[in-house]
Amino acid sequence: MKIEFYRPLHKVLQRYIEGYYFISPGDDGQGMHYWTFPNNFFIVSVCKDAQIAAEPNKITVSPAPEKNVIANFVSRYTSPIEVVVENGISEITIYFKPLAIHYFIENAAALLEQGNGLDFQPFPDFIAAMENILLETDRAVQQHRLEDYWISKLDDRAPGLMEKILAEIESDRKIEEIAQQNNVSRQYLSRLFTRETGKSPSEFRRINRFRNAISNQKNSRNLTELSYESLFYDQSHLIKDFKQLTNISPYAFFKKVDTSSEYIWLFI
Repeated sequence: MKIEFYRPLHKVLQRYIEGYYFISPGDDGQGMHYWTFPNNFFIVSVCKDAQIAAEPNKITVSPAPEKNVIANFVSRYTSPIEVVVENGISEITIYFKPLAIHYFIENAAALLEQGNGLDFQPFPDFIAAMENILLETDRAVQQHRLEDYWISKLDDRAPGLMEKILAEIESDRKIEEIAQQNNVSRQYLSRLFTRETGKSPSEFRRINRFRNAISNQKNSRNLTELSYESLFYDQSHLIKDFKQLTNISPYAFFKKVDTSSEYIWLFI
């Protein structure tokens, strides 16, 4: 199978979408088998002529007996997920940045509370539009149609309180300090953040540090340096979080995973 990852072409979408990829059936008859690791994105996948079997920490996508288009979303996972995609599947997967899904879907909080879903149909025209995009054979046309569709659903309003709180959480400021600065209680801030992102502040921050470490690893001389650059307390803190989020040590992770890739997967 062939996978191609893209950053948004439209500048307005670059604020909301980290990127997206297309999967196309391969001539070699081979599928894909990999592990994917926790992140803070809202992930939407659309598959053509497929069926999805979801188990704890495993997703299998296989050809369906009848033609169809199905969509699912993942907004929260705290341990690795094994993914098996059999050959013959066409797929689009989109990574929405934290909070971004609220700018496209009115009741996104309900989806975030749900965590994951196998029947994602946020708009009446969604499945038909995605099917037309998946049927298109010209990749450049696919990109423009996909981006034009999401732009048509965008409420491009000014950032609000949650964007400010998110930036402060990502900078690793203490929750109590953030709450005091914004004149809210710590409990209210935690409830608001969980509702709007689908994760508690501490869970979001732990995943954010983990992802920062992946980005910083190439430029760090050792794990101690990487720990401080990525806002961990120390090396033991980094090792503990890595084992919780990947089930392996950071040494093994960086040896096995191509961290320069646009998608951080461990292929099997």
